Amino acid sequence: MALNVLGKLFYGTAFALLLPIALAAWAWATAGSVSLPLTASVPWGLAIAAAGSVAMFLGAAHLWIYGGGLPMNAYPPPRYVARGVYRLLPHPIYTGFAMLCAGLSIAAGSASGLWLVSPMVALGCAALVLAYERHDLRDRFGCSPRSLLPADEPAPASLPDRLACYAFVLLPWVVLYEAIVALGTPPDAVSSVLPFERRLPVLEWTEILYASPYAAIALAPLFAPTRRELRKFSVRALAAMAVVFPFFVAIPLIAPARPFVPHTAAGRLLAWERTLDSPAAAFPSFHVVWAVLAAELFGGRWPRMRWLCRVWAVLVAASCVTTGQHGVVDVLAGFATAGLVMRGPALWEAIRTRAEGVANSWKEWRFGPVRVINHGAYAGLGAFLALWIAGMLAGPHHVAPVFTAAFAAVIGAALWAQFVEGSPQLLRPYGFYGGLLGGTLGSLVAPLFGASPWLVLAAFSAGGPWAQAMGRLRCLVQGCCHGRPAPPSIGIRYTHPRSRVCRLSPFAGIPIHPTPVYSILWNAVVAVAVTRLWTLHARLHLIAGFYFILTGLGRFVEEAWRGEPQTPVLARLRLYQWAAAASVLAGALMTALGNSGSAPNPHFDWRAMLPAAAFGLVVWFAMGVDFPKSNRRFSRLV
Repeated sequence: MALNVLGKLFYGTAFALLLPIALAAWAWATAGSVSLPLTASVPWGLAIAAAGSVAMFLGAAHLWIYGGGLPMNAYPPPRYVARGVYRLLPHPIYTGFAMLCAGLSIAAGSASGLWLVSPMVALGCAALVLAYERHDLRDRFGCSPRSLLPADEPAPASLPDRLACYAFVLLPWVVLYEAIVALGTPPDAVSSVLPFERRLPVLEWTEILYASPYAAIALAPLFAPTRRELRKFSVRALAAMAVVFPFFVAIPLIAPARPFVPHTAAGRLLAWERTLDSPAAAFPSFHVVWAVLAAELFGGRWPRMRWLCRVWAVLVAASCVTTGQHGVVDVLAGFATAGLVMRGPALWEAIRTRAEGVANSWKEWRFGPVRVINHGAYAGLGAFLALWIAGMLAGPHHVAPVFTAAFAAVIGAALWAQFVEGSPQLLRPYGFYGGLLGGTLGSLVAPLFGASPWLVLAAFSAGGPWAQAMGRLRCLVQGCCHGRPAPPSIGIRYTHPRSRVCRLSPFAGIPIHPTPVYSILWNAVVAVAVTRLWTLHARLHLIAGFYFILTGLGRFVEEAWRGEPQTPVLARLRLYQWAAAASVLAGALMTALGNSGSAPNPHFDWRAMLPAAAFGLVVWFAMGVDFPKSNRRFSRLV
């Protein structure tokens, strides 16, 4: 009993006192590294912080009243709570805490607090919910938190369903869009407007068409006929946000508005609208995306008018150009995005089917005592690509320290797996976190070659996601890093007898989560984010820290869906979730305590390709060639 009380006291102190202090210190320490624009507003900041505080207070109070416990993951309430504020918001404490961080940052005028700390807090809360709380609630109570979206059923949409669409789809879009506008035009912006478009006149009257999506989207949730149609609209909108907003940030294409002198009421409305917008929020055109999604919803409500709704969407797209707000390239990208999100299920089915094919594609060739396995090619190609990218970013004069750190990563991966996963059946496994640790330690010898450790580590942070993504194809074939059982529409089936799934787990022939695919998709996001930081010449320690944070968050979530039986569980978290949490902490410390210069311009140099190719061959041999009849350590891959 005493230990339980002490544990709760320590847990509560850590999260209620130490964590806020640490986050404030993080924002203060990174103030010099984050130079993004921010207009401080004490009233708005305090209002947002107050709203977040109310959500947190109600969440904690209702857990105590209805759940009989405190908001502590390690000591959860004994009863499931779906009343009070939890009827409206599944996770009011996390939502409120993210709002509190953002509000205080705005009030204090802290750019690092708003653009670095607050987004990482929000992502951390989301990772904790996805990777721990959902699974914990299902295991303890047989249910998950209430979905924010309507159920997939043909019943008429209710008023709460429609209000939820406004609160959890449209409002977040407004907040994120205004955040993009607040960021302003990037310093390396390139106009997406074609030369002939710059000579086109601005047709003021077409502002009526251009402004019409605002009304259409505002009315769309009210006219969705069923819960299924409202859910489809909401899912498509959220998917579009997941595609478009990263494009706004990662691709510096802008659409400078064509100048004009307003002579009509429509012209004056257009001029006023421009004061609220930014040329940076142009590619792809969200006007086109919203018009297409709204047209499909209204067309579903009135099938005979579907053609008219689609004509309206096309006219809206044309008005994007005639009002001078977008270029043709933006419009085409908007149509492509809308088509992508509307075909989302078919796209996932194509990815799932292809992943299942790769997962059962094991091939091997024997040459006397030597065996060559086809999956080694993926690892070798990934290593080559990562080292080439790192070499070009670090510069042609720093190939030696980059090469040294790369070898240290391979050695670290092998040693880590030997101590953590090694067994008579797994004589030569490789562990990602051993590679991460080995590469980090290897970068410390960079001064011996006249290079900065931060330069080498940041260069590897830019190349690492590509190596990890390619390496996950090897995981698919080998069957390592596999998932737990999943619905057939999501999971992939392993049937090849050589796969680790069929040899070491009970999941042969059963649909399981394609966790290597999840990793590939997240690593693509990490690669784009880190590369964008490099092109913006961010501080090198900030780039490395971002990589460690984002990689750790992704792995924390991925690990919750994995089903490898040999992975130990410590204090209700899998071993690699603890390692992922350590990666996040290490990344935060890097951004806070690091001291480095700005990322240099990349140097495309063929001289970096030769050592990269040599390293790729070494990795191919290490991960694709073995000696199957030997029982010596490091001799066999299978």
